[in-house]
Amino acid sequence: MTGLRLGPLLRYVDEHSATVWVETDGPCEAEVRCAGGTEGARAAGGPPGTGGAPLAEAAAPGGTAPPAAPGGTARSWRVGGHHYALVTVTGLAPESTTPYRVLLDGRQVWPPPGGGEPAPVIRTLPRPGTDGADGAPVRVSFGSCRWAAPPSTTAGAGLGPDALDTLSLRLTADPHAERPDVLLLLGDQVYADETSEATRRWIAERRGLEEPPGDQVADYEEYTRLYDESWSDPELRRLLATVPSCMIFDDHDVIDDWNTSEAWLAEMEATGWWRERVLSGLMSYWVYQHLGNLSPAGLAADPLFTAVREAPDGTALVREFAAAAYADPTHVRWSYRRDFGRTRLLMVDTRAARVLPEQRRAMLDKGESDWLREQALADPGSRDHLLIGTSLPWLLPPAIHDTEQWNAALCGGERGSRWARWGEKVRQGADLEHWAAFPASFDALTELIARAGGGPEAPATVCVLSGDVHHAYIAEPRWPEPAGRPGSTAPGTEAPGGAGGAGPDGAVRPSARVFQLTCSPLHNSVPAAIKLGFRFGWSRAGRLLGRVLARHGRVRRSPVSWRKAGGPWFGNQLMTLTLRGREAALTLHRAEPDGNGGARLATVLDRRMTGPDGGGAG
Repeated sequence: MTGLRLGPLLRYVDEHSATVWVETDGPCEAEVRCAGGTEGARAAGGPPGTGGAPLAEAAAPGGTAPPAAPGGTARSWRVGGHHYALVTVTGLAPESTTPYRVLLDGRQVWPPPGGGEPAPVIRTLPRPGTDGADGAPVRVSFGSCRWAAPPSTTAGAGLGPDALDTLSLRLTADPHAERPDVLLLLGDQVYADETSEATRRWIAERRGLEEPPGDQVADYEEYTRLYDESWSDPELRRLLATVPSCMIFDDHDVIDDWNTSEAWLAEMEATGWWRERVLSGLMSYWVYQHLGNLSPAGLAADPLFTAVREAPDGTALVREFAAAAYADPTHVRWSYRRDFGRTRLLMVDTRAARVLPEQRRAMLDKGESDWLREQALADPGSRDHLLIGTSLPWLLPPAIHDTEQWNAALCGGERGSRWARWGEKVRQGADLEHWAAFPASFDALTELIARAGGGPEAPATVCVLSGDVHHAYIAEPRWPEPAGRPGSTAPGTEAPGGAGGAGPDGAVRPSARVFQLTCSPLHNSVPAAIKLGFRFGWSRAGRLLGRVLARHGRVRRSPVSWRKAGGPWFGNQLMTLTLRGREAALTLHRAEPDGNGGARLATVLDRRMTGPDGGGAG
C-alpha cells in the first residue's frame, strides 16, 4: 500500500479552488475529499477548523441527496526516485471553511486513521468586492530563515522555540484563535549549506565527507532529506496543512550568498561539485516550493508540469529545465503575483534573476524588472494595499546601506583597480549583497514604489516584506517635499509619504504610507556581535560612519531617506499584517518558553499602520 511521506501542504487558495501538495512513497492516485463547505464542517462535530470528528456529508433539506462535495484527484508523478502529487480542489464556496482528508488509491492517509490528528481545513477567500471596511480582514503572516533543528523550550538553550511550531500549537489549542489567511515564507526554507547533526550522519552513510562539499548537500536525493527533515515536523505539518503558503527562495536554499557577484560565481564554477549542487537546488525548489505557488490555471498552462505528469519518470525533464534556468535566468520567472481581494502580493526573485557582470550589475534582469513594474502599476484603483515580498530588505540600517553602496562603488572601479580587488574581498567576506549593493536596482525599486503609491487611485499602503537579516524592524521612508508646496520649509525638506506629488527634482512622491517590514528568523540565531552591529547600524554614530564611507566611494545621495519606526527586535518571530478595507495593522509575535516546558507567542508589537498615529516610532 502506498503511504504518505510528506504533506499535505495547502498551497494556493482562492474563492472557489485550492491546491494540495503531497509526497508519497510510491505511485498512486491521490485524492482530496472535502466535506460540503461550512455546513460540512459543522456536520463534522465541531466548529470550523477543529476537525474533531470524522468528516460527514450534510443532508440536503427535505431528505434529498446532498450536492456533490468539493474535492479533486491527481495521479502521482516521479522525479529523482520520489513520487509527488499536486491535487487541484474545485467546487469550494467563497468565504467557507471546509475540512478535508487525503486518500491514496482510495485509502485515507491524512488525518491518519484513529482520530488522534485533527482534520485540516481549507478556508477560501471572500467574493471579490466584499472585502471592504465592513468585510472580513485579510491576515498575511510572514518571516524567513527556518533551520530544521529540534526546538528548545528552555530559556537560554539551543535556538529557542520555533515560531511556526508555536503558532501551530496555539491554533490547535484554540481553534477559534485568529489565524493567518496566508503564510509568506520569504526564503531559507531549507539550509543546504548548514545541515543538522542528524542530516550529517545520514549523508555520511551514503558518501564520504572528505571530498567537497563535505557535510553540505550535494545532490537531489540529499535535498529531499532536507525537506523531509523540515516538513515532517508534526507541528509544522499540521500548520501547513491548514494555512495556505506562498514561498520564494533565498541564498541558503542553495548556498550562502548565492550569486553575490560575477567573481563569486566564477569561483564556484571552478569547483567540481557546484554544478550538481545548483541544478539539484533548482530541481528541488521547482518540485517542493515553486509548483505550489501557481494557480490551477497556471499549472494547467505550464508545459513542464504537463510533460512531467505524463512521463513515466520526469527526472530528465526537470533536470534539463534546471540546467536551462541556470544557464539563462530569463528561461524561467520564479517571481509571481497573488491577489487577495483588494490586496496585491508580488513575490520577487532576488537571487536567480541577478545580472552579475560588474558594469551591468542588477538585482533583477530586464524581463524580471519589467514584469515587476507592470504588475505594480497595473489596475490602478483596484487595490487598497500593495505588498512586495523580497527576501532581501530594500531599506537596511543606514550604516549598512551606505557601506554596501560604498563597496559597490569600489568594486565598480570608482577608486581604481586595487580598491576594486580589495572591495570584492570585502563584499564576499561581509555578505554585502542586498538591494543597496545594486545601486541602480535600489533606485529603480525606490522610484517604482513611489509611483505605485502615488496618484489619486493610490493604495493606502505599500509594504515591502523581507527577511534574511535575522532580526525584525520597521523602516519608514521619506521623500523630498514637492517644491513650493504650502507649508514646506525649504526645497529638499523631507517628510513621509502622505500627500503625493513631485519632489524638487521632479521625482514622484507617494501619497500611500510606505513601509519596509522585516521579520527574521522563524527559527535560527544571531551572534551577539551581529546584534551589536545591527544596533550600531541605526545609531547616530553609525549614520556618520556610513556618510564618511559614501563620500569616499563618491556615492550619489539616495533618492529617499528613512527612519527606524520600530525595532530592532531579536528572537524567533513572526509578523502579521491585518488588512481590512484601507486600514492596516501590524503585530509581531516572538516565540518564548512558557516556563512549563512549552512555548508561547508573546506579543512584541501591536500597532496601527494607517491613520494619524500609524507608523509611529517604537
